Amino acid sequence: MKKADLYIRVSTDEQADKGYSQRDQEERLRRYCENNSIVVGQVIYEDYSAKTFNRPEWIKLLDTLKKKSSRTNLLLFTKWDRFSRNAGDAYQMINMLKKLHVDPQAIEQPLDLSIPENKMMLAIYLAAPEVENDRRALNTYYGMRRARKEGRLMGRAPYGYVNKITENGKK
Repeated sequence: MKKADLYIRVSTDEQADKGYSQRDQEERLRRYCENNSIVVGQVIYEDYSAKTFNRPEWIKLLDTLKKKSSRTNLLLFTKWDRFSRNAGDAYQMINMLKKLHVDPQAIEQPLDLSIPENKMMLAIYLAAPEVENDRRALNTYYGMRRARKEGRLMGRAPYGYVNKITENGKK
């Protein structure tokens, strides 16, 4: 019988506290395990960005998986962007997990990585969130730059000035 650890990740504390995302992810993962006769091991909750694998709960999970007593052979998450938003790091982590005899799998984007063509789909699933992050960062940068050019100050007003908003909503 297969045993799976469930990895549930959101990006911010606010999403973890107020959002339904963690509860929704857990519900979908548990239902998947129940329907596929998979025993649920530990459930890992993370509220860190997936830009790197330097995440507290992820590091604890890896330490647990490295112990010989761990009988986990599946690591389940809902989508590949919950696993990582950095394609290069993700490939390295997948290889590390495989050496530990743990198969990472996104239940909503399932891939059999022993089939060569599925590796192309994995590349798309991993690259799309990274591109999305890069695009957001660029849009934010240009928006802040435009605001400075128009004389608006980003953030708090310096000492001696008052934070005000004009009638048209500009600071």
